[in-house]
Amino acid sequence: MDLKEAHLTDDDANSHWYYRSKSEMMLARVARLGVDRVLDIGSGSAFFARQIMNRTQATEIVCLDSGYEAESSEQHGGKTISFVPEIRHSDAELMVLMDVLEHIEDDRAFLEHFVTMARPGTYFFITVPAFQFLWSGHDVYLEHFRRYRLSQIRAVATDVGLDIHQSHYFFGTLFPVAAALRLAERFLGSSPPSSDMRKFGDMTNALAYRICKAEIPISRLNMIAGLSAVILARKPPA
Repeated sequence: MDLKEAHLTDDDANSHWYYRSKSEMMLARVARLGVDRVLDIGSGSAFFARQIMNRTQATEIVCLDSGYEAESSEQHGGKTISFVPEIRHSDAELMVLMDVLEHIEDDRAFLEHFVTMARPGTYFFITVPAFQFLWSGHDVYLEHFRRYRLSQIRAVATDVGLDIHQSHYFFGTLFPVAAALRLAERFLGSSPPSSDMRKFGDMTNALAYRICKAEIPISRLNMIAGLSAVILARKPPA
């Protein structure tokens, strides 16, 4: 989760429909990989890293974010989660980039840096916001450079030497509503940059979560539209 948005859910991302369903989609893709060591790149509040720590067999998770002021670590039931502002090498079996590449002007060079660092056989799980026509003040607020079509993020991954294992859109069920709202906003005139993330009422939050949760099993077949583009890739084994 972006550090700029952490306060907007009243620090209760575990129950917020967006983060809850997105983390469950991520876990549905990575838990079966059976990895022990994970590097969460651009980890922010470490929400997704903690989900991996709590709900997979992973025992060592390193959270990397330039927003951290100093290195620190925590122990949880024999598992270690570390927080570092920079890193020079990694033995991670899985590298996670949850909504990171859109913040980077040269996304290919950034991803290539970590692919070069990774050991052969390392998995990469990547999500990015989808479709440039959905650009709004939300993207400006979060300092994005772009949004992606699935073909574009696939091209970035393959250009730096990754083999694509899965790719799809997510939040496809909410795509028509979001697209209508974004296009209406554009028609009515731009508004000051601000995040779309906020706390919802219990009924709205529960309904949105159930809709998105129901989408998870079939989302891997969605090559048409969604609010997020998702990639599971791997650096070729030696």
